[in-house]
Amino acid sequence: MAKNLKFKALSILVVTLACIYGIIGLPTSMDQLKENFQKNIHLGLDLKGGSHLVMQIQVQDAFKSEADTVIQRLRQDLVDKNIPVGEISRNDPQTIQDANTIAITIKGVPLTQTGDLRQIVTDNFGSVWNLAAAGEDYRMTMKPTEALALIRDTRAQTMNTIEKKINGLGLAESSVQQRGGTNSETEILVQLPGVEDPARIKQVLKTAAKLELYEVQGGPFGTREDALASKNGVLGFGSQIKSSGRGAGEFYVLARIPVVTGRDLRNSQAQASATNRSMWETTFVLTQDAAKRFETFTGANIGKQLAIVLDDQVLMAPTIQAKIGDTGVINNIGDQQAASDLALNLRSGSLPAGLLYLEDRTVGPSLGADSIRSGMIAGLAGLIAVVAVMLIYYKGAGVNATVALILNALILVAALAYFGAVLTLPGIAGIILTIGMAVDSNVLIFERIREELRAGKSVVTSVDQGFGKALLTIIDTHLTTIVSCAFLFLFGTTQVKGFAITLVIGLFANLFTAIFVSRVMFDWSLSGSKRPETLSI
Repeated sequence: MAKNLKFKALSILVVTLACIYGIIGLPTSMDQLKENFQKNIHLGLDLKGGSHLVMQIQVQDAFKSEADTVIQRLRQDLVDKNIPVGEISRNDPQTIQDANTIAITIKGVPLTQTGDLRQIVTDNFGSVWNLAAAGEDYRMTMKPTEALALIRDTRAQTMNTIEKKINGLGLAESSVQQRGGTNSETEILVQLPGVEDPARIKQVLKTAAKLELYEVQGGPFGTREDALASKNGVLGFGSQIKSSGRGAGEFYVLARIPVVTGRDLRNSQAQASATNRSMWETTFVLTQDAAKRFETFTGANIGKQLAIVLDDQVLMAPTIQAKIGDTGVINNIGDQQAASDLALNLRSGSLPAGLLYLEDRTVGPSLGADSIRSGMIAGLAGLIAVVAVMLIYYKGAGVNATVALILNALILVAALAYFGAVLTLPGIAGIILTIGMAVDSNVLIFERIREELRAGKSVVTSVDQGFGKALLTIIDTHLTTIVSCAFLFLFGTTQVKGFAITLVIGLFANLFTAIFVSRVMFDWSLSGSKRPETLSI
């Protein structure tokens, strides 16, 4: 029995030391202790201060991009089936409200081959698009269910890309979530604790970083008209004109289909230029399939130009000197930060639609300091009051409850540190509520022990049966609360989720302290050679 108790006591000591290490590490001074604590306990925007950004996803861009892709595929399908066509174009929705009015108009299909057109659309695009006659022409419109799915997919991809960018910037405490309200389908909320000047962050988040590499068919030309004249005034299906956007203008005639795109990237890094150490460049590595495709293309086009297009502007158009495998370089980017930001955007992937900033608010750290101070005062006041009541009412057993209560709080804070959870003001409320739940468990156990003592049973038997009979009740109350917290986490906002997380962690810690730690302390006090006949409770 004594050996078993020593092992249990040792396990409690190990847990306690692990918790202390998780919170403050191994400090050598008070300054380092404070620094380690601030490093391990991540504070949310409401406590630490920072930036609050609300962005609206321009989903009409995603609809237009989807329609452009369909137009390209449809043109190729018609060519493959030898079906002549005059013009295939789409409308141009300008607002998110008009996004689902996207439509593709098909003109010039001979009457004798309209059946073939319908068959192609049904087979290849019928799951997403409807086809209907519009006079002598045909009109494709997106199905309402597919339009809603595209909005959801665009929002999810945008949030995922923004999260990757934020994490790449080292802002791990930040949060990205869908905003509630009237336009919740297209609005997202980004909170950046500790960031008081978000100008660079906003630029990185807003940059689409859509990278494409095209074959150059002609250029550079001084004007768009000159570029078009090089094709005898007719821009065929396989060609397009893009500009460098550099003042006087450099226009290039490029192939319509890119050789590789940003989706083909496996990695991207910034590095100093080998020829000019003051300049930086961005390298990129292609996936295996894209590398084979790129190697075949560059090997067959040595001496020709290859345009590197970023966000629909020609960044550069170098001449292919030799066969290129899986690695490429974008040079003359600028300073280290510009090259690093471009590499980060390329790694994170391009945004499926543009972003419009609706709100940019900075929260000062004074609010956080006041909130922390108020929360600490409330927590300490509640703790002191609870401890006083337990000591007065339960006497010696109250010491047992107090130790379990302190260890409960220690485990909770350490869990937040180890999991990297963000502590918010609602999270502090969850911690304070956990104190009440912890005391409630001790009260249930102590009252059960008192009932057994009143029934005339021995101290050891009363303690044993008191814990045994209270166990199921404690588990039941904790389980129902955890289920409630699960719903709060699934459907609540970030602040509500913070409350739910801290409360759940506190509940699990309470099961350990109230059932295991408290029992060990009772058993230890009753393990002497002379069994006590009374219990201070």
